[in-house]
Amino acid sequence: MARSNARSTPVLSISLCFFAVCHMYPTPDDRDKLMKVEQFIFTGGNLLPTTKEIKVNDILMKIKVKEVTEGTKAGKFPPAMHFFRAKDLIEQSTVFNILRKLPKGAALHLHDYALLNVDWLVKNATYLPNCYICFTDAGGVRFHFFLNRPEKRLVMCSEWVLLENYRRQLKNVTEFDNSLIRNLTLVTEKPEEAYRSQGMVWRRFEDLFQAASSLISYALVFKTYFYEALREFYHDNVLYIEIRALLLLVYELNGTLHDKEWSIRAYQEVTRQFQHDYPDFMGAKVIFSTPRKYNNSFMKTTINEAMMFQQKFPEIIAGFDMVGQEDAGHPLWYFKNELLIPKETGVNLPFFFHAGETDWEGTSVDENILDALLLNTSRIGHGYSINKHPMAKWISRKFNVPLEVCPISNQVLMLITDLRNHPAANLMAEGHPLVISSDDPAAFGARGLSYDFYEAFMGIGGLKAELTTLKQLALNSIKYSAMSVEMKVESIELWLKKWDEFLDEVLNMFNRNEL
Repeated sequence: MARSNARSTPVLSISLCFFAVCHMYPTPDDRDKLMKVEQFIFTGGNLLPTTKEIKVNDILMKIKVKEVTEGTKAGKFPPAMHFFRAKDLIEQSTVFNILRKLPKGAALHLHDYALLNVDWLVKNATYLPNCYICFTDAGGVRFHFFLNRPEKRLVMCSEWVLLENYRRQLKNVTEFDNSLIRNLTLVTEKPEEAYRSQGMVWRRFEDLFQAASSLISYALVFKTYFYEALREFYHDNVLYIEIRALLLLVYELNGTLHDKEWSIRAYQEVTRQFQHDYPDFMGAKVIFSTPRKYNNSFMKTTINEAMMFQQKFPEIIAGFDMVGQEDAGHPLWYFKNELLIPKETGVNLPFFFHAGETDWEGTSVDENILDALLLNTSRIGHGYSINKHPMAKWISRKFNVPLEVCPISNQVLMLITDLRNHPAANLMAEGHPLVISSDDPAAFGARGLSYDFYEAFMGIGGLKAELTTLKQLALNSIKYSAMSVEMKVESIELWLKKWDEFLDEVLNMFNRNEL
C-alpha cells in the first residue's frame, strides 16, 4: 500500500519560519507569534474558516468557556470524571447538544456486538418467542432460542428457563429487565469499587460480550440488530461506519447454523437496504476480526480465510484485525509469519490493527505499536502508548497512518482517569493524523459517536479545540476510511452540504446578543 509523505517536512519548523521566529532563541516579544504557531499546528488550526464558521465558532466557544469555567468551579468537569458519573452532566451540556447535531463523518472503530444500545436488545430480542435464559455462577446471563427446552446445560450455568414463563412469575418485570440491561453493560454507580483492576474490568467486559452475542447470534435478531445500529448512528449524524466483526456462527430456531459467508452477505444485504431507506447514508464495511489469543496454526487459517472473503466481497470486507485485551493476548510479532502471507502471495489485505492499548512500557505487547506499522497497518486502533515510541510516532505521522482514538473506552477500561491527560492531547496539539471513535458504545451506556466527540472536544482538546478542530476530525474520518476514492469524494460532498446546514442550524438556535 502506497503511503503519502505529504507531512514529511517538520511542520513545526515550517510554521516557526512562517511566523518569523526561527533560527534564533525566542524572546518575550515572540510570545504572541509562538502562540499562533501552536494554534496553527493544532488539529484543524490550518483550516481557513469562512465568515459563517467564524460566527458559529464565536457562539460555540463562548458556551464552551462558560461550561468549562462552571464545571471547574463546581468540581464537576465531565472529562475529569468517570463517564458513568459524567454521563448525566454531559447530556445536560449545551455543547453536547450542539455536537449531537454535528455531521461527524464516519465511525471507524466499532465492534459488532456492542453497537446498539442494550435497551433495544432487552425490550425487543428478549421478548421474542422461544427465548431462554440461564444464570451463570459468576452472576451473568446467557440467552438462546430453542423450539423446546433443552436438557443439556451450559458449563457453570443454571438450567435453561423460558423467559416468557419466568417473567410471569415476577412481581416487578421492569426491575428484572433493568437487571438484564446491567448485565449487558459495564455501567455501575460506583465503577472504582466494582472494577479495582484492568483484569477485573476486562473479565466483566468479555462476559457481557458473550451475553450480548448469545442474543444477537440468533438469525431473527442478527439482521434487525445491525439495521437498528445503523439507524442509531445515522440519527447521531454519522454517515458511514466500519465494524470489527468476529463473524461467529448465526443459528436458526431449528438449530441450523450459518457460517461466516452467510453473516457477510447479511451485513451486505442490511447495508444496502438501509441505504435504500436512507439515501444520504454512505454505507458500512466489515473488518474481518479474530481473537489474538489463538495459536499460529489457527491464525494462518484465519488469514487465508480473510484473504478469500476480502477478494470475494470487496464491497463489504475492508480488511483484517485481531481483537481482545492486548496485555492478555499474543503480540503482533508472534504472528509475523502469518501476517506476511498476504504480501508474500501478492494479495492486498489491508490491516487495521489494534495496537498500543496498554499502559505498560517495554513489554512485547507494548511493541505492538511499532510492529503494527512495520506490518503495514492502514490505521492504528487506539494507539494509546504511541507517545512512548518516538519512531512509531514519526512513522505514523510521516506516512499518514492515523490513530483511532476512543476516549470513553480508554477511560472505562482503566487506561486513564482524567481525559484531560489523555495521550491524544499531545497528538492533537501536534496535528497528528487521528480520528475519534466510540469502540463499544453499548457496553459503556453511550449511543453513537457524540459522547466521544464531546470528551475529545472538551477534555482532550481543551480550550484550544475550536470549530475547525471538529471539522478536521470529521474530514479525517472520511479521508482515512476504507471507502473507495470515488466514495470518499461523494461522501465529502455530502458532508460539506450537511456541515453548511449544521452551521445554519446553530446560528438559528442562538441569538448571539444573549451569549
